Amino acid sequence: MTSAESDPSDSSPVATEKIVSLCARRGFIFPSSEIYGGINGFWDYGPLGVELKNNLKAAWWQRMVRERGDVEGIDSSIVAHPRTWEASGHVEHFSDPMVDCRACKKRFRADQLEGIEGCSSREGTSEHDFTEPVGFNLMLQTKIGASEESASVAYLRPETCQSIFTDFKRVREAARQKVPFGIAQIGKAFRNEITPRNFTFRSREFEQAEMEFFVHPSDRDRWFDIWREERMAFHREIGLQESQTRFREHAATELAHYAGRAVDVEFLFPFGWQEIEGIHDRGDWDLSRHSEFSGKDLSMTDEDGERYTPMVVETSMGVDRTALAILVAAYCEEVLEGGESRTVMRFAPKLAPVKVAVLPLSKKLKEPAHAIAKDLRRSFNCFYDDSGNIGRRYRRQDEIGTPFCVTYDFDSQEDGKVTVRDRDTMQQERIPIDGLARTLRERLEGEA
Repeated sequence: MTSAESDPSDSSPVATEKIVSLCARRGFIFPSSEIYGGINGFWDYGPLGVELKNNLKAAWWQRMVRERGDVEGIDSSIVAHPRTWEASGHVEHFSDPMVDCRACKKRFRADQLEGIEGCSSREGTSEHDFTEPVGFNLMLQTKIGASEESASVAYLRPETCQSIFTDFKRVREAARQKVPFGIAQIGKAFRNEITPRNFTFRSREFEQAEMEFFVHPSDRDRWFDIWREERMAFHREIGLQESQTRFREHAATELAHYAGRAVDVEFLFPFGWQEIEGIHDRGDWDLSRHSEFSGKDLSMTDEDGERYTPMVVETSMGVDRTALAILVAAYCEEVLEGGESRTVMRFAPKLAPVKVAVLPLSKKLKEPAHAIAKDLRRSFNCFYDDSGNIGRRYRRQDEIGTPFCVTYDFDSQEDGKVTVRDRDTMQQERIPIDGLARTLRERLEGEA
């Protein structure tokens, strides 16, 4: 340890304000339409944020689809036939209780009134003048058609899984899969949240990574347990520590009417334990409902010749929520020997937005340093920086979580070596330029 007063295994949650500040300052995440004051519930991912998010999605896709022979991937459209949402129950049931304040005209969820700010429009009291609770459907509505008169109502999907169910028969036949097998996709979803809050945790536009695994009714419990453990193992691999994550089993009173069982993977955010992924036993509800509403038979025949509708075990990860959890888990403030401090993002190397930074000791050395950076970019997302003193440049890379810095100095011209600095230990080592990419790749994969 080079730090005198910090421990990277410490799971105490960092203040949300520090994460928000770093994300804006370093270009991870910031409000959409920021120059106009932003729009509540919508966020843009900057140069570093999109790399982090893409690395997370790539890790998920690798684990869930490419490493398995029993899961197929799809990419479905954001707008589905309106009957999809009637069959799924979203048109009828997908709502939150809402109240309005008659004085300040603000809208709140009726089940989340504790701790809200007082009314700003009523003299002599800070209490709101609430209306009676009413249901507020969370789906974002749009219209399809060339003119207003011929337009038909449609919805931006509130979840990505329904298209998996409507595509079930086509994908199974095209991929020649047999039950048990799964269908996975990553995509945007939209919910007209009444009160978006906690940075990117609860937004109106978000991304999901979902997999629906279709099983014989006799096998549903076994596969639920398999996927439960598989998904927690994934969160460990991406840098979420054991002390920061836990399972929370849903009580019988919490379960959806069609669910046999549900378990959340929760992360300890600055604002408390919150869900980042759900593992759900959805039974045969979805395929049965779509069979009923579409008139298409989605049942199958088992080895004994009996007809059955496959049961579904779902894993549903919030990409934005998990990216936020990764930012919180990685954030570390250290006081080093001598009293100097640094902020370092301890990303798992596979998720780090920038894998390697090339830093010439002097601008006089930028030409050979640029050549090294160009070569490394064939293998990694590589950053080049020749602005400011080397210590300050190291600190900038620490703050964005770059695992390795490569410094080209005046000796490099003579001995053909560069100095490689490790982000976490800050130890430095001279490495031959010939074979540098291979050495860095081995170290990055070894620490992934």
